[in-house]
Amino acid sequence: MPFNPTTFSRKANTKGRFNTDIPAADVAGRLVPRATDVEAAVLGALMLEKDAFTTVCELIKPESFYDPRHRLVYEAIASLGVNQEPIDLMTVTDRMRSNETLEQVGGAAFLVELTANVASAAHVEYHARIVAQKHLARELISFASQVENNAFDETNDVDDLLQEAEKHLFEISQRNVKREVQQIDSVINRAIEQMQLASHRESGLSGLASGFTGIDAITSGWQNSDLIIIAARPAMGKTAFVLSMALNIALNNNPVAVFSLEMSSLQLVNRLISNVCEMPGEKIKSGRLSQMEWSQLTHRLTRLQGAPLFVDDTSALSIMELRTKARRLVRENGVKMIIIDYLQLMNASGMGLGSREQEVSTISRSLKQLAKELDIPVVALSQLNRKVEDRSNKDKRPQLSDLRESGAIEQDADIVCFIHRPEYYTHSAEDAQGRDIRGLAEFIIAKHRSGSVDTVDLRFRKQYVRFENWSAEDGSDNELREASDNMDTIVPPPDPEKAAADIDALLGSRTMAPNTAFAGDIPADSVF
Repeated sequence: MPFNPTTFSRKANTKGRFNTDIPAADVAGRLVPRATDVEAAVLGALMLEKDAFTTVCELIKPESFYDPRHRLVYEAIASLGVNQEPIDLMTVTDRMRSNETLEQVGGAAFLVELTANVASAAHVEYHARIVAQKHLARELISFASQVENNAFDETNDVDDLLQEAEKHLFEISQRNVKREVQQIDSVINRAIEQMQLASHRESGLSGLASGFTGIDAITSGWQNSDLIIIAARPAMGKTAFVLSMALNIALNNNPVAVFSLEMSSLQLVNRLISNVCEMPGEKIKSGRLSQMEWSQLTHRLTRLQGAPLFVDDTSALSIMELRTKARRLVRENGVKMIIIDYLQLMNASGMGLGSREQEVSTISRSLKQLAKELDIPVVALSQLNRKVEDRSNKDKRPQLSDLRESGAIEQDADIVCFIHRPEYYTHSAEDAQGRDIRGLAEFIIAKHRSGSVDTVDLRFRKQYVRFENWSAEDGSDNELREASDNMDTIVPPPDPEKAAADIDALLGSRTMAPNTAFAGDIPADSVF
């Protein structure tokens, strides 16, 4: 049967506007990259050398071959290899005959020709790498052509095209990134270096300190490449917790990015002001402050001004948009941690997923991949289902099974934590053991992939929407309180108008851009 390349479909298995069709002919008057002679040499070697398939199976796939006949032969070889069956001329011929593909390539004579032209299988790995590189070049050419065509179509939204283009380019790069097996000595050396660095730190932590001593003692700080899920029922204070933690980290000169899908940037900043200035949120919103309170506000806000804290309040944030922004934040601002509030409000648009459970699973898996790619901790807040309230017993502490919408969250996370405030459910100042639980918040570490699980007691100051170490009583050594103990020495301004002028002078004339807020804002129209 004569070979006609136009009769073979070369469409890749992708969805959406980026089909990445591999051209079978010239592109803009130039031949696409190909090496059909090398492809034939690889196939011949695979049928001659019994161990050759194990050498190349990670390098090439059926779609790596330009010649459709070669692709069909490799599919037969791969099916034999996967089933651990012998691979030779006879078995491949028999498999293709049973698959009804033998005549499509020209019969058994074509397979005989492949083996006859190969003298040795010694260089099969090198040849397979050539085949893989040519395939990658064709993918990039096709991808660029699709981007160009879609950009010329004025009916397409440019922002959507940009997100889809990045998604497909990332998919191409991920498919072709291969990590080599490492002998353990080099990994041991890196582990020893980390231990030495941690030993020289005053805190003794190997990761990023949260500012909460009990949590840091269990986790040794939040570790790079970890996905940390912090879940709670509404009104437990999970947003207040991550904001308190973000402040602790940022005020220690470690850049932090907060992606808020639920609250606006202005609401978050009001919470931060209440947290640092120790003023009730009602006063922050109303602006009804005494002369002393205006002075207190201007004095303590100096701690926030210039802090390396980045806030983005884009609603319905997609996982691809988050990935794009996160890369730029790490590259340009050296961000050490990313916080998402909260996971269930994200979407995986453009991925053609059939159900919400699949979508949440994809999001959680993508967040773990993002943490590994950027080598920083990623903290994602999560909602819990109503099983907590429905329990008939008095113990309302959340469990791993309470995670909402997908069990993949528990599977993908390195650490799963819950926030539980007994006072909220008992409406009492004491628990059954007579312990004072006013302001008590239990931080429950329910899953810890590289350490122990335990419960840490924290103090929740509701009026300031702030979490502190449980041992931090009034006038104690709490970091945020200690920095502002000198308030008695401040001379009140003569009138509120003077205080308001001081605020304007402190903050300048900057205005809040849409979707952004606070020190080091992410530009609203940023595209990375």
